[in-house]
Formats: sequence, structure tokens, C-alpha cells
Amino acid sequence: MTRHPAPAGPSGFSQPDRYPGPLDSSAAAQMLAAAGDVSLVLDSAGTILDIAIAERDMVALGFGHWANRDWRETVTKDSRAKIDEMLADAVAGAPARWRQVNQTTDDGEVPVRYLAMALGNDGRVIAIGRDMRAQAATQQRLIQAQQSLERDYIRLRQVEARYRLLFDMGREAVLVVDAATRRIREANVAAHRLVDAKPGALVDQPATILVEPAERERMVAYLGAAAVSATPPTEAMALRKGIGEGRFVATLFRQERASLLLVRIEPAAVAAPDSGETVQLRDVVDALPDAFVLADSEMRVLTANASFLELAELPVLERMTGGSLGQWLGRPGIDLEVIETQLREHGTVRNVATIVRGNAGGEEEVELSGVAVPGTDGSMHYGFTIRTLARRMVDTAQPGREVPRSVEQLTELVGRMSLKEIVRESTDLIERLCIEAALAHTSDNRASAAEILGVSRQSLYSKLHRHGLGSLTNEPE
Repeated sequence: MTRHPAPAGPSGFSQPDRYPGPLDSSAAAQMLAAAGDVSLVLDSAGTILDIAIAERDMVALGFGHWANRDWRETVTKDSRAKIDEMLADAVAGAPARWRQVNQTTDDGEVPVRYLAMALGNDGRVIAIGRDMRAQAATQQRLIQAQQSLERDYIRLRQVEARYRLLFDMGREAVLVVDAATRRIREANVAAHRLVDAKPGALVDQPATILVEPAERERMVAYLGAAAVSATPPTEAMALRKGIGEGRFVATLFRQERASLLLVRIEPAAVAAPDSGETVQLRDVVDALPDAFVLADSEMRVLTANASFLELAELPVLERMTGGSLGQWLGRPGIDLEVIETQLREHGTVRNVATIVRGNAGGEEEVELSGVAVPGTDGSMHYGFTIRTLARRMVDTAQPGREVPRSVEQLTELVGRMSLKEIVRESTDLIERLCIEAALAHTSDNRASAAEILGVSRQSLYSKLHRHGLGSLTNEPE
């Protein structure tokens, strides 16, 4: 059995007295100066006695003017403790280790990595520094690349969600069939409904399951012809379970080097449509770009158009019908109750700012208008039109309101501030925005704002004073 020796760890010269032997002061100074981009000679108290600079850029930044200054005065506040530790370790003869500090210059902060060692027995210390700006820039680019990948991943998920929504909302039966194996890869809700199959039962089944046994050979021949045809052929075949006849239209497409068939099925006998006015009204409401939803007296969903289904992140209306409207509309326990009260008292509401919550966790800021209409049985029905505000409000900052930090701005604080300070700053900002939102939502009624936020009035007044949000006198009730 072959044994491999363990890799050796760091070590110094074995015969330092002989090799390299005694060095004169000039040679020693040149070696120390060349060891880093900047080298500092300090006394035991941390005063800079002399400085050597190898990088021209650092001379332009003012590193050469630090002689006779306390090293602590040249760095940021959060780096001073590191300098104290490096000096104490060097004087005590502890093993040296690299520490990064942020030097302050006229052009901003410069990250420098230092190694401090004792220089003789008289308390002097040599600090060899290496410029870390290139590494910091590389780390920043890495963070930006990672965030870009995350944004692309989110966009892909959104595209997939839209595709799934359109696929399942279509009234026409549509299937995706593997051209090689003749198996169904995907089937929408309308396809399952057309052939009287349970949801999901058609996936990974042979395409011949769609037709009567006597038609299966024709089905195989038809799919084979569609896979080599330049124009989509049409074929009428009897659907399974004696449901009736369906017209098949198959179109070939390729995805990830696989040949697939997009198969549409149209029932041969289509029921006569409802009379003109009702059909036109239903089609117009369903095609509206603004969301529409109709609820009963208990705020249960009766029907909704495609735009509201998209906001609620649901593929089909059946998953929403009969559910509580508060599951998707408004802040829990606040908005919908206020809107319902207004509708019962006045019959209409206009331009109410609220949110729509999607099943997948998304939220959209919206503007809602509603009307209460009595039904034929005497019960009340509520209709709502909903318009999204996010796209319109993105580029317009509200006057007098602080703009929240982005992820990029917060990550830039790493290395300049401690984690505790970054978390504290973020928490204060979030607290202030929540208080402002509560005051705006309650028309500056601080008692109601405290109730919404779940804090006492005294605590709210204290937070208002701390954030400088208005006077504590003349409290509105």
C-alpha cells in the first residue's frame, strides 16, 4: 500500500543565523519595504515612526503623510480595536496573523491587510500591509453576479408561472405529447374535463388513452404523420368512454433536443352559445386588463376574471370559487372589513389602496373600487374592480419619505460596520416605515395606529419621538 506523506505546514529558515545570516540595515529595510504595498514602523504605543510605500496609487491617496501620527487616527472607528490587538500581540511575541483594516483617505476608505511583528527588543513594531482594493472589487462583482443570477431565477419562475396559468386557463383542450414515445407529458384542465379524467390522470399515459380502443391504431398513425408533416394535419376520432367525436390538430416543436407534439382537441359537437348580450358581457369582463371579482353577502368568491386569477396566482377559477375573498384581498383583519362596512353604509367605495396576496406568496399593491348590488333573492352581492399600482409607483418616490436601502447598499456596509450596527440600522428603518404606513392608513389617528401595530400608545409616542415623526401634542382622535 502506497503511503503519501502529509503536506508540510508553514516553516521558517532552519539556520537563520547562517542563512541568510546577519543583514545590514539597508538590505533589511529594502526587504521589509518590498514585502508589502505599504510598510509601517511603529513604536509600542502605535505612533508611526517611518513609512515605506511600494504602490504609486497609495502615495496619491496620502499614505506618505502619516509619519509621527497615531496609527489609530488613520483608520475607521471599527478598525481601531484590530490595531490594538495587533500591537499587543506583536509586543508580547505572539504568532503574527493577517488582519484587515479600513484606512481613511481623502478619496474614501481603502481596505488594507496588515501583518504586525516585533522589530527588535526595544518595543518597535513593523506592520506590512497589502492593498485589498482589487480583492474587494472582485468580491463585489461576485455578489453582483450572484444577485443577478437570483433575479434571473425569479424571472424564470415568473415566466413558468405565467405559462402554467395560461396553459390551465385555456378553454380548449391542449396536450404536450412526446413524438418518440407517444406518451403525454402535460395536459391542461380542459383536456382532463373533455375526456372525463381525474386531474393529473393523463400525464405519463400513452396518447391512445384519449380515444376508443378501435381508434388507437389510427391515433398512432396520425401522431406519426404529424411528426413529419410540415403543416398541422387534422383528424376526427371517437373519444374514449363514448363521449363523442373530437377533432385532433397536432403541431411539431422541439425543446431541449426532444421532438414534441402540441395536440389540440376540439369537440365535434359544440353546444350552442348563450344569447348575444350575456356572452358579450361575460367575454368583455373576462378580457378586461383590470381585475374583477364578484362576491356574495358573506364575501365568498362567486366568479372572477383572468386578471384577478393572475394576481391571486391561481391557474383556474374553480380553485377560487366559494373561497373567502379575504384569503387573497386586503391586509388580514383590516382592509376587507373596512371596505365591507363602507359598502353596506354607502353602496360604493372608490380608489381604496390595498394589496392582493397570491397563493405563491407574492403581493401586489392595488387600487380598488367596489359596489354593492342586491340580488334577486334579497341578499347582497359585491363587485370589485382592481387596478395594480406597483408599476405606476415604482419610479415616483413619495415626498418626505425615506427611500429604503437595497440589498446592494446593505452588503456594502459589510466590513465598514459591525453586524450588530447593520441589523440595528435596518430594524430602525423598517420600524419607521411601518409606523408611517400605520399613520397613513389611519389618517394620522395614533390610537388606531398603535392598535394596528400591536403596541401601546405610550410605546408608539416614544417611537414617534425617537424617529422625529411629528409632534406629540394635539393628538388626533
